[in-house]
Amino acid sequence: MNRYALWKYLIIAVSLLLGLLYTLPNFYGESPAVQISPLRVSAIADSTLLQRIEDALKKANLETVGILLEEGSIKVRFADTDIQIKAKDLLESTLGNEYIIALNLLPNSPQWLTNLGALPMYLGLDLRGGVHFMLAVDMEGALEKSLDRYSADIRSTLREHKIPYAGFEKQDKKLILKFRDTESRARAEAELKSNFPDLGLNEKEADNRYHLIAAIKPEAQIRMQDSAVMQNITTLRNRVNELGVAEPIIQKAGADRVIVQLPGVQDTAKAKDILGRTATLEIRMVDDEHDLDAAIRGKIPFGTELYEERGGSPILVKKQVLLTGERITDAQPGFDKDNQPAVHINLDSNGSRIFKQLTRENVGRRMAILLIEKNQTEVVTAPVIREEIGGGRVQISGRMTSIEARDVALLLRAGALAAPMDIIEERTVGPSLGADNIARGFNSTLYGFLAVAIFIIVYYMAFGVISVIALSFNLLLLVGLLSIMQATLTLPGMAALALTVGMAIDANVLINERIRDELRAGISPQLAIHAGYERAFGTILDSNITTLIAGIALFAFGSGPVKGFAVVLCLGILTSVFTAIFVSRGMVNLIYGSHANWITSQSEKSGYPSIARQVARPYLTMIMRLTKIPSMPRKN
Repeated sequence: MNRYALWKYLIIAVSLLLGLLYTLPNFYGESPAVQISPLRVSAIADSTLLQRIEDALKKANLETVGILLEEGSIKVRFADTDIQIKAKDLLESTLGNEYIIALNLLPNSPQWLTNLGALPMYLGLDLRGGVHFMLAVDMEGALEKSLDRYSADIRSTLREHKIPYAGFEKQDKKLILKFRDTESRARAEAELKSNFPDLGLNEKEADNRYHLIAAIKPEAQIRMQDSAVMQNITTLRNRVNELGVAEPIIQKAGADRVIVQLPGVQDTAKAKDILGRTATLEIRMVDDEHDLDAAIRGKIPFGTELYEERGGSPILVKKQVLLTGERITDAQPGFDKDNQPAVHINLDSNGSRIFKQLTRENVGRRMAILLIEKNQTEVVTAPVIREEIGGGRVQISGRMTSIEARDVALLLRAGALAAPMDIIEERTVGPSLGADNIARGFNSTLYGFLAVAIFIIVYYMAFGVISVIALSFNLLLLVGLLSIMQATLTLPGMAALALTVGMAIDANVLINERIRDELRAGISPQLAIHAGYERAFGTILDSNITTLIAGIALFAFGSGPVKGFAVVLCLGILTSVFTAIFVSRGMVNLIYGSHANWITSQSEKSGYPSIARQVARPYLTMIMRLTKIPSMPRKN
C-alpha cells in the first residue's frame, strides 16, 4: 500500500541530482572582468587580438586571473575592480575605436559545470547595480514621419506620371491634394491606389478645386506603430553597444513602451543623452534664387524653408530631401583639412550613386547638410559643390567640438529612431546597494526557512523532519529551474523565494493533519498515511491552482519587477506541489511503509495474523509517539 515502485524513486533521484547540479554555479560567485567585442565588420576577435591584449596587460603589469576567447569576444578576468578599471582604460587607448571595451562580471563556475550548460542566474539591476529606463514611443511623431514620407513619395509619383496638381498640403493627419479638373484627380487616384495600398482615398470639392484626401488606414497605423517600436529597439541596442555595456536588456513592454536596463552603468546623464536623442541627417539644396531678406521678413517662398547655419546666419533651404541618414553605413569622428573637429561619413552603394549624381548635376551650387535632433533642425554646413564627388564619402564640419563630433558620429552610426521617445521612468542602483540587497534577500529567505523548520519539527516531530527535508529539496529544485531557464533574479524575485518557503509548508501541514484525522477515526497507521496523502491531494491541488492563476495573471499583465515576482512564484508553486506530495511521500514510504509491510507480510505467511498484529503494534506505537500521532485504539 505505502510502497513506491523503483521508477518513482529514480524520478526523485534524477530530479534532485539535476537540481543540485544546476544550483551549484550560483554559489561560486562572480569576478570582475573586461569584455572586448568587435564594433566594425572589419574588426574580428581572434587569437591575434588575444595575444595583443595579453602583451599590453603584461607590459602595464596588470595581472589577470584568466583570459578566454569565446562567442566572438574576448573576456579577461581580474582579481579586483581597481585592476579591472585600469585595464579598461589601457585597452581603450591601445585598441582604438574599433572595439567595444565593456566592464562585466563573469561567473567563477568550474569549467566542467559550464560544459554541462550549468550557468548561474542573471542578477537584475537592483542586485547588481546599474541604470533602468522605461521609454514611451511618441506614436503621434511616428505617424507624422510616415505622412512626411508619403508626402515626398506622392509628389514623386505624380511628377513621374506627369499628373498636374494645383496644390498639396498636410492637415489634421491627412494629405490634401488639389486638382483643377476631375480627370487629373481620377488619374492620380488610380495611381495612388496601386502604389500606396495603405492609404485610404476620399474625393471632395471645395473652393472650386477638386480635392483628393489621403489618410493612413487604421490597420496600417497599427503596423507602423509596431514597426516603429521594433526599429527603435534595434537602434537603441546599437547605441547601447556603443556605450560599452556588456549585457544590456532592451525589450518591448506593452504596445508603446520599451525597457532599457544597463548593468554596471552609473553615469545616468550620459545614458539618458545617448538613448533619448533622435539625430538624423538630410542633404538638401540651398535656395539661392529667392530673396533671403524677404524670407526673413516672413515671405518664405513655396517649397523652401528658412533655417540658421551654425554661427547664426540665416539660409534658405529647399524642402526636397535628396539624401537621408538611412544611407549611412559608417560615421567616425575626426578632423578636417584645417584640423577642426569633423564627422566622416561613408554611404552605401545607393547612397554613393545618389550623392555622385547630385554633386555632378549641381557643380557651383551650395548644398546644405542638415542635422535633425530632438525635432530641431540645424544646418551644420552649406558648402559650394566644386566638383563631382564619388566614393560615397561625406564630411560634416563646422563649429563643433570634439565631444560633439564623437556623439554625432555615434548617433548617425547607430541609426535614427523611427519615432521620438520620452523617458517616463528612471532608476539608478549603485553596486554597494545591490550587494546589500543580495545580503538582505538571502537572509530573509534563510531566516524564514529556519523559523518554519523549527516550528514544523517541534509540532510534528519525525514527520516534521520529513517536511523540512522536502522543503529543502523544494528550494533546491526552484533555484535549479531558474538557473536552467537563465532567468533574471531581482529583489522581488527573492521576495517570491521567501514567500515560497512559507507557502510550500502548507501542503505538508494539510497532509499531516489529515493523517491525524484518519487515525482519530480509528483506522490503522498504514491506512491513515495512505488516506492522508490521497485525500489531502485534492485540497492541495485546488489551493495551488488558484495561486497559480493569480501568478499567471501577474505575469501576463504586470511589467518589470512584477513579472520577476510572478515567474518565481509560479515556478515555486510547481516545485512545492512536486516535493510536498511526491518527494515527501517517497521518504515516508521508504521509512515507514517498507518495515511495517514486511513485518505484517512475514507474520501472515506463517499463518498467525493475530500474532502479526501483536508484533507490529509496538513498532507502530513507537512511530506514532515519535510523530505525535494518537495511538491506535485497542480492540478486545
